[in-house]
Parts: sequence; structure tokens; C-alpha cells
Amino acid sequence: MKHTQLQEELPEVKGKRLFQNMDAKKVDEDAMADGEDIGSVMGFSGFGKKARTFDFDAIFEQTRRTAIERSQRVLEERQKEEDGESSSSVKPSGHKQKKTAASSNKEKNESSSDDSDSDSELIAPPKEDDDDDAVGPPLPPGYRGSTAESEDEDDEDEEETQDDDDDNPVKKIPASHEITLEHGTKTVSALALDPSGARLVTGGYDYDVRFWDFAGMDQSLQAFRSLQPCECHQIKSLKYSITGDVILVVSGNAQAKVLDRDGFNIMECIKGDQYIVDMANTKGHTAMLNCGCWHPKIKEEFMTCSNDGTVRTWDVHTEKKHKSVFKPRSNKGKKVIPTCCTYSRDGKLIAAGCQDGTIQIWDRNLSVHTKFHCQQAHAPGSDTSCLCFSYDGVTLASRGGDDTLKIWDIRNFRKPVNEAKGLTNYFSMTDCCFSPDDKLVVTGTSVKKDEGNGKLVFFDRLSFQKVYEIEVTNASVVRCLWHPKLNQIMTGTGNGLARIYYDPVKSHRGAKLCVVKSKRKEKHAEALTQDYVITPHALPMFREARQRSTRKQLEKDRLDPKKSHKPEPPVSGPGRGGRVAAHGGTLSSFIVKNIALDKTDDSNPREAILRHAREASENPYWIAPAYTQTQPEPVFAEESDEDEEADKEPEWKKRKI
Repeated sequence: MKHTQLQEELPEVKGKRLFQNMDAKKVDEDAMADGEDIGSVMGFSGFGKKARTFDFDAIFEQTRRTAIERSQRVLEERQKEEDGESSSSVKPSGHKQKKTAASSNKEKNESSSDDSDSDSELIAPPKEDDDDDAVGPPLPPGYRGSTAESEDEDDEDEEETQDDDDDNPVKKIPASHEITLEHGTKTVSALALDPSGARLVTGGYDYDVRFWDFAGMDQSLQAFRSLQPCECHQIKSLKYSITGDVILVVSGNAQAKVLDRDGFNIMECIKGDQYIVDMANTKGHTAMLNCGCWHPKIKEEFMTCSNDGTVRTWDVHTEKKHKSVFKPRSNKGKKVIPTCCTYSRDGKLIAAGCQDGTIQIWDRNLSVHTKFHCQQAHAPGSDTSCLCFSYDGVTLASRGGDDTLKIWDIRNFRKPVNEAKGLTNYFSMTDCCFSPDDKLVVTGTSVKKDEGNGKLVFFDRLSFQKVYEIEVTNASVVRCLWHPKLNQIMTGTGNGLARIYYDPVKSHRGAKLCVVKSKRKEKHAEALTQDYVITPHALPMFREARQRSTRKQLEKDRLDPKKSHKPEPPVSGPGRGGRVAAHGGTLSSFIVKNIALDKTDDSNPREAILRHAREASENPYWIAPAYTQTQPEPVFAEESDEDEEADKEPEWKKRKI
């Protein structure tokens, strides 16, 4: 009815349009004439031309009609296919439907051709019922929908499942697959992964630091480098800088080291003077180090804490002295030992956990007084093993040696927000960390030997309920690390293993790169060189013939001076072959000849001296002629008769007197 009514109104509409077009042309001619007159007066042309206008409503209406025609054409083609597959009884009805569709299409084409005569005036389409919101003709009965609609439904289902996953943080834990890296036999006490996630570094109680490259490893999972940077000191901490080009090594000695990506030494901190009382006046630490970390914004700055009771910041380029010193103090002002330290996410705060159970936080630029100070955060005397700031920079997680894990809000630092107990901790470096989305807190538990399995425990940050746990191995879980870029979890255990947990769908690169590579096959030549050592003279063609008689062999050996050990004859002549002749003509040969002679004299030394006295008195040559003019003549006393008789008496009488 609507279509026929529109056709009846067409003659009147055409008449109106005709008069309107004629009026418009007349107006245009007048404008052109006026434009020519203005152009002759002003000196340039261009007046009187009509600007081109666009009617967007007409364009949209034309687009809508084109869409209707195309959708109707697609429906007709599908209807043809259905008619071909259906039985012969259904064919007439299908033909009738096709004919009606074609006639309606023809009528619409005629109406559209009539309506498109004028571009200046828009004729609205026929009004439809309010219930018909869909574009195009109604769908045939039994039509289930196009593939696009089904894909939209699938996308909606996927979005719903994704929303469910977003609401449940447990489903984001990448724990479906794991690989094991064998560091050694002793505790893996340090673990670090560079920011890009390409290399992993492990350190342990066996003094070794091992480098693992995920892109270069295959399924054999072997480290490409192992070294001992601190000789016989246990590795306490390993940290990559924010750029990933250098590594901080904190060991049991007083000097931290900085290595490059390949393990070569870049700098070593200076050691302080242990006899100075004020630790602020020393240039470095004087006691064993406990922990260290890099500044999250400044790539050259790092921090260490030590048993000398100080927390020091350093610069990589100035190794001769520290930058600043922070000295933790108790309530009574006494020195306390910091066991762990960390920067806040923005690098403006420095936090340290101490042996007396306190957690002290300073402003990085003000080292005198603490900005936040919490007394009895953990049990006094227990080593606070780890401090970790959340990604939003407001929440602080602390892992204590009193078997607890606590969450703090630094804006209200008097009491913990949440607390979890019963988490056994036997190590002074047991880690805790936040998940990349800040919804979970992760830590490890310790066990004694052959008394259970160490676990990796996950807590919800808000409710602090244990939502998930992983039994890692039959030893303590010391280190744990959740890399935000790879979405993989690394753990270091007490039996020398480093385990990496990942998910093939949720994780990226990292461990996924090496598990897909098969082991390299050993070449045959390499296997031979490892199993056998072949020398040229060991081959059969070079073997000497076997002697039939031992007598002939003995006679041969007797003539050989080396085998018979014939003594060397004395050298005659001037000497040769490094040997000195018996009668040499040089001074050195004479000394060598007489050096071993025994020249000891067993005669009486007094008699040996006095045997020259008579000749010296009769024929003076050295001393007496020199003093002949100045020497007075000796005058001796004459002996009396009594003296002569006394001299004649026996010796035993003289002694008695």
C-alpha cells in the first residue's frame, strides 16, 4: 500500500520539482550576469559561480538502500541453493518466493531511480513499523544467522571468560609447566633475571655464579659460564641493573663487586677502616655484607647493607668512596645491624629491616633521621630476610625470621595491614614478592632435611588468604622471583636447583625458548677424541719387533751407556759439555779444583806464631825499621838471685804459697 501511494504521488512531485529547477536556473543566470559585471569592475573573475553542496542525509539514504539490495541478493542466492537441495514438492513454492522477491526488487529499483532525479531535495523513505529495527527484508523462517553473528557470539563468550580470569588472579599464575636448572649441590642463595628476560644468573653457597641464556640453551639446560667472583665467600645477593648491562654481586666479604653481562669485573667497592669508631667516617664497609640492590631510576647507583651497622649507597664510577651512609639505630640510640635493604619503586625511599625486629625507612636525600620507623615489626633477634615494595609504591611486604609474612601500608606504619603465620624460615635471604598485577603476594617456606617439601605459597593481597601453593622440591625454597615481562616464576632451592614455572599461553619467551630446542647431537669425531687417545707410535705399524733372545738384548743394553748407567770418565783437556777439566789453566778451574779440599790445621797456634819470632827479631823488616828513630831503647830490670831461685822452684810449691 505504501509503495502504490508513493507511485500515485509521483506526477505531482515531478511537476513541483520541474518548476523549482526552472526557478533555480533563472536565479543562477541572474547571478552569473551580476558576477560578470562585478568581475569587470574589480579586475578579476570568479564571481557568480555556485558552490558545490552535499546532502549527507541523501547520501546515507542511498547507502542504506544499496545495503538492502545487496542483502536481498544474498538471500535470493541462498534460497536458490536450498531449493536445489530440497525435494520436488517444495520447488513451486520456492519459485513463487523468488518471483515475488524479484518483483519487489524491481519496484524498489524503479522508485529509487525516480527518487534520484534531483540532488537538491531529499525525499524520505516510506515509514516502517516501529518493530522493524533490522536493516533489510525480514529473514526467512528457519534461518539461524550468519557466520558474522556466530563469530560475534564467540567473541562475547571469550570476553566473558576473560573477564572471569581477570576477576580470579589464581588463573593468572603460570604454573602448568616447569623446567629445572642444576646449579650445584648446595643452596641457591641468589637469583637474578635481567629486565628483558633473556639471561638468568644464579649464585650459591658453593661460591659459584652461573650464567644461563634462554635463547642459547637447548633441552640439556646447561649454563654457558660459571665463575667464582668472590673466591671463597658465599654469594648473598645478585641483582641486574635497570638497563641489564651490569650485575651487582654481594658476598660474605666486606666488598661488593660489579660485573658486566659476561662476568668480567668492572669495579670493586673499597674496604673501610675497621679501627674507626664512627662508621660515617670510613670510606666503605668493614664487616660482612648482607644484601644489596640497584636504584630503580638511576642506573649508576646501588646500595648495600652490612654487619658494621650501616646502609651505604655507591656510584659505579666512584669506587674509592661511598655516596651516602644511613645508620639504623634502636630506641636507645644504639647501633643495630641491617639484614636486608631495598628501594621504593620511585627510588625516593630507602627501607631496611634490622636484627632487633624494626623496619626503618629514610628519605634518600636525608640520611640523618628516619621518615618511617616501626618498632617490633618482627620478633627481636630474628633476621628480617626480605623487604619488597608493591608496584603502586604504597604497600610494603616483609618476610621475617619469625616465620611470618606481613603487609604494611607506609602511610599508616604503626601496625601491619595483614599477617600470615606458620611460614617456616631457616635462611636469612628468603624472598617475598608481588605478582605483576599487584593482586598476589608470593613467598617460599623452609623445611629440614628429609622432613617434607618446600612450598611456594600465594596469598591474596586484600584478604590475605592462601589461594594457591606449589610443592617445589624436598628442600627449602629460598629465592623466588616473578618476572613481569615474561610472566614466569623462578625459584632457588636448598638442594642446588633453580626451577622455572611457566604457562605456554600466558607466558612469553624465557623458558619457552629452550624447551623447544632438541639436544645437539655429538659428532662422531668428538666422541672418538673423548674416548680414545691415539698416538702415532702406538699403531701396529710403528711397533718394534719382538726380541727372540734376552741374552742378545742384554748385550745390546750393556753397550748402551744410558741403559747400562756407565759412569762418566774424567774429563781430559780443557773441559767440555759443561764439565770442568781436572787440570784447567784458568782461575775458575783452580778454584773449583781446590774448593773441596780440607785445609784444617791441627797444630798449636802459639807455636805457629812464635816460630817466626826469632827471624823477626834478627831480621826486622816491617815494624822495627819504622820506629828506629822514635822508639826508645828498652830498659829491663836485672833479676836478683832470689828471683832466680824462685823460678827454679817447682810449680806445686808456688801454688801452695
